[in-house]
Amino acid sequence: MDIGIGTFLTLFFTAIAIGGFASLLGVGGGIFMVPLLLLGGFVPTMHQATGTSIAGVVFTSLSGTIVYWLRRAINFRIGLLLMPLAIVGAWTGAWLSGFIDARWLEIGFAAILLYPAGMMLLGKQPKEIPLSLGRNVRGTRFYATTAIVGIIAGAASGMFGIGGGTVMVPALAVFLGLDIVTAVATSLFVMIPSAIIGSYQHWVQGDLRPELAIPLILGLIIGAQLGPRLGSRIPKRRLRQLFGVVLVYAIVNMILKAT
Repeated sequence: MDIGIGTFLTLFFTAIAIGGFASLLGVGGGIFMVPLLLLGGFVPTMHQATGTSIAGVVFTSLSGTIVYWLRRAINFRIGLLLMPLAIVGAWTGAWLSGFIDARWLEIGFAAILLYPAGMMLLGKQPKEIPLSLGRNVRGTRFYATTAIVGIIAGAASGMFGIGGGTVMVPALAVFLGLDIVTAVATSLFVMIPSAIIGSYQHWVQGDLRPELAIPLILGLIIGAQLGPRLGSRIPKRRLRQLFGVVLVYAIVNMILKAT
């Protein structure tokens, strides 16, 4: 299905802003892309919004992983343990979304947004966890915690079209004791294949709109490069609070649309 040049340019330039702001705020672009696609009327259902969004997440995760790999910030040991579990979770989440009423998906997505919205209204990033409980996690507890984190983060990615970092980054910091930078880097690394699997499953189910995903992907890649360069000029605390208000607006509209 073709889209008009106006729609293409709207999604492209909006995605540049999303990519830039997401890199400044430390959140996955999916929490902005899904409301954009659904509330903006670009797609008729939550299923198509999540399927199209997660295709963009593939490229933002890949771009971020390259940057952190060059900085040697990725914990490959934990990442490789998480990866197969996140893949299973992403496929399961995407598959289950086909059986869940769109209204419940909208309510579920609104619930997922509550946490980052609250952190942003306080001027914090979702990844800013001041207390780590996992410095001494070892043995069976370590593997059990890793399995739970991977599956839940992957399922959130596949079901709601987000990167999974909103779940994975705080969990890696709190329960596995990683420092914040390493948690962010490892999360991005892990979510690449799971986002690919989730995208494929949504495409098989007919929920991925390639004509909408292409301008989003192009814009997100550019925005992710511009964001860090603008960071020194924009007060990040105020920017996070502004997006907290935006997310609250999206939550309210998602709930109203589902009722």
